Amino acid sequence: MKKFKTLLGIATLTLSASVFAQAYPNKPITLVIPFAAGSGTDGVARNVAQKLSERLKQPVIVENKAGASAQIAAQYVAKAAPDGYTLFMTTNTSHSANPWMFKTLSYDPIKDFTPITRVGELPFALAVNPKLPVNTLPEFIEYAKKNPGKLSYATPNSTSLVAMETIKRISGIDVVGIPYKASPQAMTDLIAGQVQVYVVDLGSGMGALKSDRVRTLAVTTAKGSQSFPNVPSIASTVKGFDLTSWNGIFGPANLPRPIVDKLNTELQAVFADKDFQQKIAATGFELDPTKTPEEFAKYVDFQLKHWGEMLRGAGVKPE
Repeated sequence: MKKFKTLLGIATLTLSASVFAQAYPNKPITLVIPFAAGSGTDGVARNVAQKLSERLKQPVIVENKAGASAQIAAQYVAKAAPDGYTLFMTTNTSHSANPWMFKTLSYDPIKDFTPITRVGELPFALAVNPKLPVNTLPEFIEYAKKNPGKLSYATPNSTSLVAMETIKRISGIDVVGIPYKASPQAMTDLIAGQVQVYVVDLGSGMGALKSDRVRTLAVTTAKGSQSFPNVPSIASTVKGFDLTSWNGIFGPANLPRPIVDKLNTELQAVFADKDFQQKIAATGFELDPTKTPEEFAKYVDFQLKHWGEMLRGAGVKPE
């Protein structure tokens, strides 16, 4: 009898979750972003939200919760009800880098979230203020060596930080890091000359990178960038360098599997939409979704270990 009751309870819970998924969603969904409006992740999220809303027949509202290196947003989603109405579009900052950059975190990147799908990757580019007398990355490194401690770089996210700290360590240059809360402000200060160099994501920096307001010296991916086919990779100067920023969607821990599957299915349809693909490509974002939540979970676990190695290699110590 006891065994029968246990099985009955499991069956009831499974049936309840299935029925709930069939009715889901019946109200607006919030898609939380850990960065400010105008950031690369924000741009991708708004395109995803628009198309997902059309498919689910419910508003998908983007909510920016920037600050504390994505910790504010991560903690908020981790504590949200696992009902599918609070989702998290985030990057390697919250789930790959933070566990190695901070001695204590208010969330666990693995245990506190339910992976739904990877969206893709966002390459970065190294840009300098045009008044700096350099036109190539080797010239920048040579100039920095002659002016130790006199140059500064903007760092609003983990990718920018790791990129510059790796270049500093391998090249033996002394450039001062200046923390920023958001990518748009970092770019504004680069253009104004408040900082002299910035490794910026293509999503938020595309307009400036293709103008004369900054000088684009190199891209962070070893394979180069389709958006900047004539710009060399950092690897052509700094051997072995290859860095990008991944982007994915999570729910809180214990999100019912039927909800996860429904969201994954609808998001795959969004990613296959030609209009969506064109809009995303224009931002420099490289769409590369995982097919299943399990595939994404394995990727997140791998990236957590990978970023630990990169941060240790760059000499970045937890605060």
